Amino acid sequence: WWLTVNMLERPDNILVKKNMYRFLSVCLLAILICSCGVYTFNPRGKSTISSISIERFTNETSEYGLEDRMSDQIIDAFIADGNIKIVSPENAEATLSGALVRYERKPFNPDINDQVEKYQVTMYFKIKLVNNADGVEIWNDQIHQNGEYNLETETEEDAQLIALGHLVDEIINRTTKNW
Repeated sequence: WWLTVNMLERPDNILVKKNMYRFLSVCLLAILICSCGVYTFNPRGKSTISSISIERFTNETSEYGLEDRMSDQIIDAFIADGNIKIVSPENAEATLSGALVRYERKPFNPDINDQVEKYQVTMYFKIKLVNNADGVEIWNDQIHQNGEYNLETETEEDAQLIALGHLVDEIINRTTKNW
């Protein structure tokens, strides 16, 4: 017993060093976890826009009805997010507009017998956000999003909704955060 106690008191003891490293590692991990937060280049972490007008998106493809779904999903997402108010064009600080410019449906992941079980829908958009005070574009981009669907269990509309969901997430992030 005396030998064990004596060994623990020695600073060069391996067991003491291991415990010290474990303690320091736990402290460092705790500091890192506590210091993590929203990462942004804007010191306030949010966009300076407080109100937005959203124009109905247009559909330049032959796919029927997508313009209503696009516009409705974007409006609903801004309402749910709550960071920016949706207001009439004359009261808005910025206006969001966009168009679906291309639509593709192609086989995705054929099996070893070249049987297609999944398809991928790719939707291409042109979207811009304009500052209403001076007419300057805050951002203007061409974005494409994908959605896949299984022929046996899903429909092409399911894939469209997935792609639109990705689009909505990207628009919300670009508009409500100053990256």
